[in-house]
Amino acid sequence: MERNDGTGRPDDERPWNRPRDPAQPPERPAYPPGDVPMPQPVRNLRTLLMVLAGAQALLAVWVLTHATEIAARTWEDDAPELHSGTVEFFGVLILALAGWGVATALRFPARLPGVRISAIAYGWASLPFAYVFFGLTIITVAWLALTILALVRPHQPESRAWFG
Repeated sequence: MERNDGTGRPDDERPWNRPRDPAQPPERPAYPPGDVPMPQPVRNLRTLLMVLAGAQALLAVWVLTHATEIAARTWEDDAPELHSGTVEFFGVLILALAGWGVATALRFPARLPGVRISAIAYGWASLPFAYVFFGLTIITVAWLALTILALVRPHQPESRAWFG
């Protein structure tokens, strides 16, 4: 065989020229074909992640705009401005978490297994926000229900099949 790639290997030794081993799983396409619709449970999970991320974004904006008031009630000092930076840090952290949820939901059409894992991790990361809403019992129960759904839905067979 000729050597025309500069590596000193014949053409038939290149990995892409070797025959596939039948024991290996078939290669998946990089992007789903256009005629494959997203299953309903996967679309519901995507919508649920968007709703959770939107609620977290609203909470983050509220925390960022009321940082001094929250610091004054939390630390009860004469100078709440000293602690408002800590509250603002947590507001930005909540906003970043909301961005993670939106980014994960927008990546669903790619059908990558890591997106499913990211949705599960996002569900676990958003679970402690039920403690934030603890004083408002109806919102707490609704948040817990939505978060538990976000944890369960990626484990459904349709979701597993969609993400490979």
